[in-house]
Amino acid sequence: MGGKQMLGIVERYTRKSGAEYTDPKVTRIADRQTMYVEQIGEESGGRSIMMSEYKVDNATYWAGYSMRSQTVYISQAA
Repeated sequence: MGGKQMLGIVERYTRKSGAEYTDPKVTRIADRQTMYVEQIGEESGGRSIMMSEYKVDNATYWAGYSMRSQTVYISQAA
């Protein structure tokens, strides 16, 4: 997924408070995370999702996309 597309998703999600955003699935994770480990099934392992920085309305967010689960993970930087 490209940077402009991700920025659009982050903008829509944060401006709507996440309540109505479902395409693709967006999951809010703990603040100040720049990487997320997505669990794969019941195995003990996982998959690392590297996140990039996006600025929306004077706020900074980190977001990353998982192709496997088609999920965008968003974390607020501050």
